Amino acid sequence: MSERAVPFYCPYCGDEDLRPAEAAHGAWYCGSCLRTFTLTMIGIGVPG
Repeated sequence: MSERAVPFYCPYCGDEDLRPAEAAHGAWYCGSCLRTFTLTMIGIGVPG
C-alpha cells in the first residue's frame, strides 16, 4: 500500500493539528498532545 490513510483528528485529544511522522509507515504526529500514533487497515466488511 503506497498511500497513507489520513486521519481527520487525533484519537487521543481530538485536535486536528496532525502531520505525517517518520517513525513508521502510517505514523502521524499530533502537535497538540505531542503523541505519535499509527493507523492500520484491518479489513473491509462484516466479521464472519
